[in-house]
Amino acid sequence: MSNIIAIVGRPNVGKSTLFNRLTESRTAIVKEVSGVTRDRIYGRGEWNGVEFSVIDTGGYVKGSDDVFEAEIRKQVEIAIDEASVIIFMLDVTTGIVDLDEVVAKLLRKSNKEVFVVGNKVDNTARFGLSSEFWSLGLGNVYDLSATNGSGTGEILDDIVKKFDVEDGSIEVDRDLPHFAIVGKPNVGKSSLVNALTGEERNIVTDISGTTRDAINTRYTAFGFDFMLIDTAGIRKKAKVHEDIEYYSVLRSVRAIETSDVCIFMIDGQEGIQKQDLNIFYIAEKNSKGIVVLVNKWDLVAKDHTTMKAYEDKVREQLAPFNDVPILFTSTINKQRIHKALEAAMEVYQNRVKKIATSVLNEVMLEIIESNPPPATKGKYIRIKYVQQLPSHAPAFAFFCNLPQYIADSYRRFLENRLREEFDFKGVPIKIFFRKK
Repeated sequence: MSNIIAIVGRPNVGKSTLFNRLTESRTAIVKEVSGVTRDRIYGRGEWNGVEFSVIDTGGYVKGSDDVFEAEIRKQVEIAIDEASVIIFMLDVTTGIVDLDEVVAKLLRKSNKEVFVVGNKVDNTARFGLSSEFWSLGLGNVYDLSATNGSGTGEILDDIVKKFDVEDGSIEVDRDLPHFAIVGKPNVGKSSLVNALTGEERNIVTDISGTTRDAINTRYTAFGFDFMLIDTAGIRKKAKVHEDIEYYSVLRSVRAIETSDVCIFMIDGQEGIQKQDLNIFYIAEKNSKGIVVLVNKWDLVAKDHTTMKAYEDKVREQLAPFNDVPILFTSTINKQRIHKALEAAMEVYQNRVKKIATSVLNEVMLEIIESNPPPATKGKYIRIKYVQQLPSHAPAFAFFCNLPQYIADSYRRFLENRLREEFDFKGVPIKIFFRKK
């Protein structure tokens, strides 16, 4: 089970504010109006060394300023299905209302851990107002102010106790590599699966969002053996007119998190757009291997310079992490689709690669000696030792005397040299500086 927290509750109880605080971001738009749209509903957080994902399920409205009971029910059912821990938010200034009872009824039937939060305890006068929430019968009640952060430490202390510490990287034990095909709706994800398997396993239409659930296909042809995951298209919430597509986003995120390599498809006619970058960042933040497929290349007017110019532009847009394989495909014509699998397998091997400590130090310490970190505030930084950490994705610890003074530019320098020397193409690298 992945470490996933879903924040549920009726609109305007503070879910987006808590989401921003847990993820230390301002991703979710916060406004005193129910149903405010956001570009993303997903984020990453960390507490006491445990990493987790956060999903804000808040405020989906279809054609009305009111949230219907059926919409809340569907949203919470998906959250219960996908998350490992549920934060049920209520508003202490209003107490329990009918929609709160609807959500609570669904949560009582679940086997998930539920944490009841009385939000908007912004001052001492509101202490104790959450006492009525105990009547819901869902367990402990926590006073919290998502606005100023009071109470978040207490609830996070208890939440992370429910998580598997080793599961924070969102990995699943399995023998086969898992490749997730991700991208916006209607870029050709299902067509790619059908082209590879030689059968119409997945429904393909010109209507974006046809695929509702992540579909797993075991691929064993041409010497390959892995699981291929076709995910529903991810799109901006403002453009989701069918509520079922909104829920498919949660399953798409889950597929990305439980994969090893993401085959990231973009429409060659449209190029990379903002929502494409959002998907790319989800995969990157989870330290997944990435292969970029520029699909529908057969429909692009081109000459002998088009492909190189297009690739340069894509790498510029993906910077700073642009060390990824980029292939130009046509799923309809089956152009380069097997090369895409070869690239994905190579990236997978890069992701699980382990470098001997002796080799790592022999190579990197020589580079560091020739290009030492610049002195800061008259202090000289000396890196004495480097070690690959025992994590699922490539991560390295550099031990030095003054880790707090190392600049980001030098971190990027070390990352680039690691890539050059040991070939980590397609895989995000994490670098840590520790006191020696």
